[in-house]
Amino acid sequence: MSDSLERSTKINSLKEPVVKRLCEVLDKSSTKGWRKLGEIVGNDRRFKVSSDDMEMCSLKVLELEGSPSLMLLRLMGERGCTTGHLMDYLQTLGNSEALQCLKPPALQILIQPQSVSIICGHNLRLSCHAVGKSPVQYQWFKSKEEVPNSFSPDLVISPVQMKDAGFYICRVNCGDAFEFSHWAQVDVLNVTLCYGQSYHFLDGRQKVVIQPQSQRLHVGEDLQLECGAVGRPIPRYQWHRNGVPIPNSTKRKLMIPHVMQEQQGRYRCEISSSSERMWTNEVDVVIDDIYAIGEATDKVALLIGNLSYQNHPQLKAPMVDVYDLTNLLRQLNFKVVSLLDLTESEMRNAVDEFLLLLHKGVYGLLYYAGHGYENYGNSFMVPVDAPNPYRSANCLCVQSILKLMQEKETDLNVFLLDMCRKRNIHDDSTSNVVLRVTANIVFGYATCQDAEAFELSSTGFTNGVFVKFLKKRLLDDEKITVVLDRVAEDMGQFDATKGKQALEIRSSLSERRALTDPILPGDSADLAHAHSRQWAKAHELPESMCLNFDCGAQIKLGFAAEFSNVLVIYTHIVKKPTDMSFCQAHDLDVDPKLMNRETPEETGIYLLSSSLPQHCLYTRLSSLQKLREELVFTVCLQGTFTAMDDDHPIHWTKSVNIGKPLIARLDLHRAMRRNSCLQTCLMPHSPSHSPCHSPGPEHRHHLYHGSHQAQDYNRLSPQHRYLDIGEHLQGAVGGCGDIYYENLSHSPGRLSIPIETTDDINELQTVFINSLQLQPQ
Repeated sequence: MSDSLERSTKINSLKEPVVKRLCEVLDKSSTKGWRKLGEIVGNDRRFKVSSDDMEMCSLKVLELEGSPSLMLLRLMGERGCTTGHLMDYLQTLGNSEALQCLKPPALQILIQPQSVSIICGHNLRLSCHAVGKSPVQYQWFKSKEEVPNSFSPDLVISPVQMKDAGFYICRVNCGDAFEFSHWAQVDVLNVTLCYGQSYHFLDGRQKVVIQPQSQRLHVGEDLQLECGAVGRPIPRYQWHRNGVPIPNSTKRKLMIPHVMQEQQGRYRCEISSSSERMWTNEVDVVIDDIYAIGEATDKVALLIGNLSYQNHPQLKAPMVDVYDLTNLLRQLNFKVVSLLDLTESEMRNAVDEFLLLLHKGVYGLLYYAGHGYENYGNSFMVPVDAPNPYRSANCLCVQSILKLMQEKETDLNVFLLDMCRKRNIHDDSTSNVVLRVTANIVFGYATCQDAEAFELSSTGFTNGVFVKFLKKRLLDDEKITVVLDRVAEDMGQFDATKGKQALEIRSSLSERRALTDPILPGDSADLAHAHSRQWAKAHELPESMCLNFDCGAQIKLGFAAEFSNVLVIYTHIVKKPTDMSFCQAHDLDVDPKLMNRETPEETGIYLLSSSLPQHCLYTRLSSLQKLREELVFTVCLQGTFTAMDDDHPIHWTKSVNIGKPLIARLDLHRAMRRNSCLQTCLMPHSPSHSPCHSPGPEHRHHLYHGSHQAQDYNRLSPQHRYLDIGEHLQGAVGGCGDIYYENLSHSPGRLSIPIETTDDINELQTVFINSLQLQPQ
């Protein structure tokens, strides 16, 4: 080893401990400190330390823990000063203490022992390696006690036992000099392995080997949850309840004495290291009080929002309503299928798939937003392809769906119907649905019988009136009827719709059933697993992929789901040849002016925009339920090179097959499926196809404010441009010409989340109320 650090080493490359010691010496000296060093360096024209630089260094004393010496060394390093130059300056300065800081220590620990989490019965190895001017000796300690016969750089315990857990340190001696290593924690996990099972882990990787378990307690009992991971360095732990970190809960074992009911919820632990992060399973902790708390074997929801009607007034709010409820229900551990703009056959087939997810003990929830009506106590949901006028044969009967759900022996059936309930004068059918008497049904009607449901229009995306208030209460840990009662009270205070729309609740629920109830798998675990796989099929995204072109460019394709039938494709150039002066990529074989927009909002992707990566080209594909074959499209790359004589770009193409993404896997486009929903929902007369019918009172209505109502509506309403894939992709998807590529020609602003009409109901003052008026019929 040389007597000094390498003279050619740049100052900026010096290790932090060396720089810290050097700055401490220079800062404290008044005659041989940083000011004098700055004068000496300033006389050397190579590094040009000016009086302004020295003034800037002196101002560092005004900062907390500021160091003028550190500022001076940084300036010298930026201008190319080496360790050799610095040593010469310190020699001239005559500061031997500072010069000594650049001399190597007599003893230096090069490899420090690392903390580790390990399974009982495995082999433990801790390493500490040092170098010095004379032979180095080692001695390991556990806490304050010497470890017997531990005189080598490696401490090996084979096999490790539970009693070996603790903190270890190594003392290194070299002549008269000695150093202590860093402390290393050893965490020993007592894991029972099944026959033939083993865990292996590599340095830098961690693996969860102990998962927390669901618990049911009484108020006043102690809660104990445990998890554990193996890995090096030792993992860090942070427990969460309902997605929120629990303060001071950073150990493997979570202990909460004398629990109260408000401490029940969904618990999981975040396990992290310097390079990776993972989560344990999320488990339910149920704390019983005076009232009996329900529990579900599973929770599933079907959300349908119809807005782009072919023969009837179009709506706006269902898209935002379905998106908001999807996010909230997922926080409550619901399996959610969210669908926009379904035809009659697609709605029936979607209900069939929903019914497959139901079995004994499940909580089932169906939300519908769109046009609707009610005749003789039966509620009907109107598909987007319903003729004008429509009758019950063109629509889906909610009570018929409920009858099928009852046959599945579900523990809770919740229907949230965000639609009008006016009578349909063109439908003279009478009720033919006979329901069993059960105590598990809750209806939340957005409006009363023979009344309309409204959505508000403003200068941004907004919810319907019902969801505007529902989303503020949906996560409340209360009986579902209590939640809806509070929503009804909130709506009753809303001046904009007072006297026009009021929530109606019908319930036969006798037990305490809440949407927040935990999921505790029942006896039919295999059946539930099969149903979960069916649900997962509707949510499988294509994997992101990189495309390499012959010119040397590389394109990355990513995918995101806005709804279960709306896919977002984003394209990004991740590599471009250095000699390429221009490079641009787009996909889907369509005019880039209509597709591949530079911001999500330009393509109509408002709800997901904050979650998507930046600096990409975006395309939105809706109505994936219509996809009959695998989706194949072409990625086009065009570019020019600096050596080219003309500016005409060269084109390269690659074909991409992403299979059937999301809901397309379930083939909802089929006209004829299982007969369950079809037979039960149809009423005994044929559909009417009358070409003329003015919008009747059964349509969901808009509420406008301001003096330019039509202008506001156009600015808010999405302008869809439908591009026929069969035409643009030369039949690449098997003649499926109904999938929609969308962009907005009138953007309501770059919004990443839905914007309500107002965040505070009290802001709706008299001027606003007086300007409200219903949409002309």
